[in-house]
Amino acid sequence: MENVLAAVESEGLTVEEQNLLSVAYKNVIGARRASWRIISLIEQKEESRGNEDHMSMIRDYKSKIESKLSNICDKISSSLTLDSSPPPPLATPRSSTSR
Repeated sequence: MENVLAAVESEGLTVEEQNLLSVAYKNVIGARRASWRIISLIEQKEESRGNEDHMSMIRDYKSKIESKLSNICDKISSSLTLDSSPPPPLATPRSSTSR
């Protein structure tokens, strides 16, 4: 994904590349968000049990996940704002029926 972001900064993306970047972004962020939800559930369970031994380790790992999420979002956001040209107009579809 970082190779694609470098291409965004230098020459922009085609429509197909934009779609691929979108899918890659969704996959990367989706995996991290799933990890964050799971670790949050574990944190709640351990907190209700009063298990303070595990809480510091869980909180450290949760903060690492949050940091990675933030870094990924910042990278993609900054790369996309560099390419601030408006999108090309959409072509109107032609009717396949003849009158």
